[in-house]
Amino acid sequence: MNDTLQISYIQTELTWEHPNANRAVFEEKIAACPKGTEVIILPEMFNTGFSMNAEANAEDVQIVLEWMKAQSKKHQAALTGSAMVKENGKYFNRMFFVEPGGKVSKYDKKHLFTLAKEQETYTPGNERCVVHYKGWNICLMVCYDLRFPVWARNKDDYEVLIYVANWPAKRISAWDTLLKARAIENMSYCIGVNIIGTDGNNFPYVGHSAAYNVLGEPLSSHLPEEEVIETVILKKSDLEKTREKLGFLKDKDRFEITTEQ
Repeated sequence: MNDTLQISYIQTELTWEHPNANRAVFEEKIAACPKGTEVIILPEMFNTGFSMNAEANAEDVQIVLEWMKAQSKKHQAALTGSAMVKENGKYFNRMFFVEPGGKVSKYDKKHLFTLAKEQETYTPGNERCVVHYKGWNICLMVCYDLRFPVWARNKDDYEVLIYVANWPAKRISAWDTLLKARAIENMSYCIGVNIIGTDGNNFPYVGHSAAYNVLGEPLSSHLPEEEVIETVILKKSDLEKTREKLGFLKDKDRFEITTEQ
């Protein structure tokens, strides 16, 4: 069991609806992650940007996975992020967690962004995904999920909560606040990875990718608005000591979540 976990997250601009161009950029940036990185996080819909034009741009699941597996194996680091994919005639905003040995975990975004009519194009998921990797439990979430704390509620089943996003500049204050809140209420590390630049709908993005500890304290000294690779080292013994000392999770409400099909 590893007491530490080194995570690098990549904040960059995406090329609108151009998977090959985006993969080329991420190949360079993945290669630039610091030595010792064990998990690399890409943003939401890293292959296309947050587009509703799935019929023309969604890629077959295997195309995305073949690339992710190759990058993960080459750099001996787990690779995670969401992509626009198609499977069995349906479209998904699907987050993958690909390990160097080839194991794949997946999470289909549950809360589809109704303001952009995402639910009219994509099929929602109805199950959480907690990945077990190197002795750590990592919960995968996508963008709009951040606004729904019940869905992310820690049931003593994870130490790290990851959100990947295309979160627009006009609501960046909510992003900053909610990431910190999710860390505090779940007594977990919380990492959010966003993009920069302007998308094909002329919506601007200003990043603010960040990582927080169990008390909501930032692990980096700033909220970057430029292209950047940031690396943090999480320490499980620190998390466990804080949880044991404060005991907040022991007092949480018990409930079951039901999901509509």
